[in-house]
Amino acid sequence: MNKTIGVIGLGIIGGIWTRNYAVDGLLAGCWNRTPQSQMPAWKNSPGEVVAAVDVVQIVVADPPAVADILEKILPWLGPGKIVVQSSTIDPASSEKFSALVTARGARYLEAPFTGSKPAAESRQTVFFLGGDAGLVAEVEPLLSRISAYRFHIGTGVQAASVKLALNLNILAQMEGLAEALTIARRAGVGDDMFFRVLEKNAGYSPLVKLKEPKLRAGDFSPQFSVRHMHKDMRLATAMVDPDRLPLLETLRERLRQAEERGRANEDFSSLIKLL
Repeated sequence: MNKTIGVIGLGIIGGIWTRNYAVDGLLAGCWNRTPQSQMPAWKNSPGEVVAAVDVVQIVVADPPAVADILEKILPWLGPGKIVVQSSTIDPASSEKFSALVTARGARYLEAPFTGSKPAAESRQTVFFLGGDAGLVAEVEPLLSRISAYRFHIGTGVQAASVKLALNLNILAQMEGLAEALTIARRAGVGDDMFFRVLEKNAGYSPLVKLKEPKLRAGDFSPQFSVRHMHKDMRLATAMVDPDRLPLLETLRERLRQAEERGRANEDFSSLIKLL
């Protein structure tokens, strides 16, 4: 391992990755819009992070936030620098950001991921990589320290598209689980019995396993917040004719209602509260 890394964006996931990179002796810088000077290798600006590292990994809220970071770090980018973009963004933004970075002589890898807080903590994140195969091979030893699997999807556009598609699938499962559990509860079936039966059903999934404790306890502290999922579904809608994907539109409305009722920062499993 002959490269150092820095992380820009120290939210739920970025903060965990930063600490894991530090434990492994790979971290050379980190920065967050809201100062977190207690974090290892803290820098006072994103430019200072880029100056100190070989690879900078960006994990922030949305395309405008990524654009703001890139504007700040472009003067420090050049040959030898690599930008790994791990925020969930739309395909058009991926093309735009790649062009900005490569115009400076640096290289750009689209690297969205799946796996919420527990997966990040146990280094079980899964990355969807989009970019040159040689660059993927060069960066993979770093990403392997914080993830279980890394798939080279193809281009940056394709990696960004797959991430949004998978989030739509997860959201659809969550709404289905919430409605099924509500039906069972209203019939007087206890949660113990419902989840025992579901475990033997074809509908059981890793999502059910992850969200069962939250649903049973009514604990909606965020692993993946309503507002972030809603943002992702807005990006997905912009890719397609919404009339062709009716479930996407229905789910967006559910998320809008949840935000309207003050649940934007709760885990998206809190959709059950709408029922």
